[in-house]
Amino acid sequence: MPFHLFFEDDTDVEIEEEVTDDTDLNDPAQLIVYNDDHNYFDYVIKCFKEVLKHSEVQAEQLAIIIHLKGKATVKTASLQELRPLKDALVERGLSAVIEGGS
Repeated sequence: MPFHLFFEDDTDVEIEEEVTDDTDLNDPAQLIVYNDDHNYFDYVIKCFKEVLKHSEVQAEQLAIIIHLKGKATVKTASLQELRPLKDALVERGLSAVIEGGS
């Protein structure tokens, strides 16, 4: 039986719009994925492996952290590197944002 990646109390997660100026594209930033109520563990793990090139173990650990804490930093890199990764995760239905990097 698959596990749901959501809190039992149906906690809502508000996604903020990413606002950046492109002056410091190489400063470190964090790609953060939030918990949701519709993606299964297996699917989230698959996305992390395909998009972020994480190992099975790393992807599983991140999925558990997101489930327990509500969010996790899944990758730290430059804005330039993180933007296409964030877009790919969002296209797959995950709640992902970039923070920092300015």
